[in-house]
Amino acid sequence: MTIEVAGLSKHFKVHRRPPGLAAAVRSLWRRRYDTVKAVDDVTFTIARGERVGFLGPNGAGKTTTMKVLSGLLHPTAGTVRVEGHQPFRREPDFLRRITLVMGQKQQLLWDLPPSETYALNRAVFGVDPAQARQTIAELTELLGLAGLTDKPTRQLSLGERMKCELAAALLHRPTTLFLDEPTIGLDVAMQVTIRDFIRDYNQRHDATVLLTSHYMDDVVALCPRVIVIDGGRLIHDGDLRALVKTMIPDKLVSFTGGVPAEEVARLGEVVKAEGGRTTVRVPEARLREVVSHVLDRAGADLAVEDPPLEDVMRKLFKDKRAGAPAPAGEPAP
Repeated sequence: MTIEVAGLSKHFKVHRRPPGLAAAVRSLWRRRYDTVKAVDDVTFTIARGERVGFLGPNGAGKTTTMKVLSGLLHPTAGTVRVEGHQPFRREPDFLRRITLVMGQKQQLLWDLPPSETYALNRAVFGVDPAQARQTIAELTELLGLAGLTDKPTRQLSLGERMKCELAAALLHRPTTLFLDEPTIGLDVAMQVTIRDFIRDYNQRHDATVLLTSHYMDDVVALCPRVIVIDGGRLIHDGDLRALVKTMIPDKLVSFTGGVPAEEVARLGEVVKAEGGRTTVRVPEARLREVVSHVLDRAGADLAVEDPPLEDVMRKLFKDKRAGAPAPAGEPAP
């Protein structure tokens, strides 16, 4: 296994005080701390070459877990091994095997071109100059960086900076990628470019990818498996399609025209109707019947899709907080 996590916990002591001058003065001598359980007894393994989505609401513990896995934080309890190493030891061989990309942070030097950061990273990781040139040429082709790497970083758009950021993070050809919101703030076209690149890099180098993203399209496009945490606790680990089918075993059937209005309501729950196109939610047991009925009236202009992953996740978190048991085959919170 590339990543092995057993009973991982990470707790922080946070200073709490009420507002006001008197409370501020008292806190100079006597402070009250609360313990925040950012990650609490999380266990999972990830094999070489897997692409896994790591999901959860804000504050669930995703970024904290990523930082522990990359060696930036020391775990409070539990054991963690990545590429055969204990991350917190930050051994040189471990650092050459992994990379951490955070969409809200950057390593590019603001007033210098990305090529200067590449030269710095090459020296830091001890990459052979010939290999570095080959890797940069490969990444330039894959990411479309031609003409960008010699411009000052401050003159690049957000999408251009993110592409150059990925190139800088992958210059040493890591085999384990921790990607924390890599497409945040990017337009739809650039998100697709980044997804395609991540998939291509994974396949070329048999790289392991652990991805967090609030854009569910990233997860659907890249990750056959998802790990879900909430409140620092693991609530699901398994196949994405199985999770969708378990949580919302319905299909969305959308079509344009052809079906009389009085018949639409009998097909299923209408979830959207605009621009002449109607979408209804249909139980899987009735899917064939409904599709046949619509095709008889609307011709070939029909699409059948799974419910949006956002709806699935919303229901999963709602059920968990209501105390419902975890879906079959998954760890209970």
